[in-house]
Amino acid sequence: MLPSQALLPAAVFALTALQALASDTFIAAIYEHAVILPYPTPEPVSPRDALDLMNKNMDVLEGAIKEAAQQGAQIIVTPEDGIYGWQFTRESIYPYLEDIPDPVVNWIPCTDPLRFDPAPVQERLSCMARNNSIYVVANIGDKKPCDSSDPDCPSDGRYQYNTDVVFDPEGKLVARYHKYNLFMTESQFNYPKEPEVITFETPFGKFGIFTCFDILFYEPAVVLVSKMQVDTVLFPTAWMNVLPFLTAVEFHSAWAMGMGVNVLAANTHNTSMSMTGSGIYAPAGAKTYSYNMQTEDGHLLIAELDAHPHLSPASSPPVSWNSYALSVERFSQNDHEFTGILFQDHFTFTELTKPAGNLTLCQKGLCCHLSYKMAEKRNDEVYVLGAFDDLHVIEGQYYLQICTLLKCPSTNLSTCGQPVETAQTKFEMFSLSGTFGTSYVFPEVLYSGVQLAPGEFEVLSDGRLISKTKPTKPVITVTLFGRWYERD
Repeated sequence: MLPSQALLPAAVFALTALQALASDTFIAAIYEHAVILPYPTPEPVSPRDALDLMNKNMDVLEGAIKEAAQQGAQIIVTPEDGIYGWQFTRESIYPYLEDIPDPVVNWIPCTDPLRFDPAPVQERLSCMARNNSIYVVANIGDKKPCDSSDPDCPSDGRYQYNTDVVFDPEGKLVARYHKYNLFMTESQFNYPKEPEVITFETPFGKFGIFTCFDILFYEPAVVLVSKMQVDTVLFPTAWMNVLPFLTAVEFHSAWAMGMGVNVLAANTHNTSMSMTGSGIYAPAGAKTYSYNMQTEDGHLLIAELDAHPHLSPASSPPVSWNSYALSVERFSQNDHEFTGILFQDHFTFTELTKPAGNLTLCQKGLCCHLSYKMAEKRNDEVYVLGAFDDLHVIEGQYYLQICTLLKCPSTNLSTCGQPVETAQTKFEMFSLSGTFGTSYVFPEVLYSGVQLAPGEFEVLSDGRLISKTKPTKPVITVTLFGRWYERD
């Protein structure tokens, strides 16, 4: 009993100190990094060459971390693949990997670099955090040996994981997350045997972490919010934009709103692969964001957030996403329904042929209701109401229910669903709702030039997405993006 009794005062003191330091708000930063890429080769480079490349990227990240800290940021998120890039085979990525221990070991690599196997990347990241008194979030590769007693052990005797790490302001490793939902091109990595749900406490809230493609799946993304009750999600990503629904800034902002949490989304920057779009998002909308397909520059973003957004006076009440749509009679149905392809999914569309109106459009069990009034009905722009209720099967398999007001690239209806970035049509009002079978619905409004609309729309408790400004800016899409996890 004596050791436990001796530890009790220290534990109480630590808890008291944490509570005393607790803050209602905090300053967050993300850095969108134009990654310096290795020359693609099927053969592994030397460990020295691998470290040289990683140090070049970390030089850039260190500059961003210093600047963020000088501006008062308490935490910074850097992108997925931000230290060594991509274009690897399983063999060629090996020199870039380190053995990352479980954070329970209570390790500060900056002050004790020789405690484990050589880990120069972890040591440097730890020192960046410690020297700048800031939480640092980075994405690196983890390697774990295994042997023949493990039936799942790869033939080369090791597991390789796409991994996020978090170092606290003292440089201590406080979180390690192995990406669970790998994208189809990530053959260099292994799937963890079980999804990890990683959280850690700070003086400014409870944080969770996952990576890129994870955001589209129940585990771990929804579990972190719904069951673990995190306040803020840390989200390193290498997101390839897909208009009109899966552009980084609109989907990540919509996810933050739909889940009622802060999201710190740091994307890699590579315009040749349509990678851009980072932001600091709150449940009420984007605090700050950047989308840049014109230059190859990195970009630092900093904003203040509520530490506990669900306790904020601005916190929205729970939404019953199908309440309004189930309670009203169907609006008029247009006789000119047609099918269009959007990201390889077969949508049902109907054209908005009048400058104002009320429309209902159904596909399977989903009916979408739209009320609208255009500021001016243009002859050179076509808008449609679209519905999709089915299994998406392209880069992964997951069930979607989507209601969307969407601009077509041209007046040719066969183009509806293809990407478009600009528009001229403004709306005096819009109201979109649907008979969703899922409670996980993410509201998106995207203006011309891939611009978000923070504060310019709202979601009512009965599930209607409505405009607040009159007129709006030119609209690309107004969307309710539903993920029916229960059907996966």
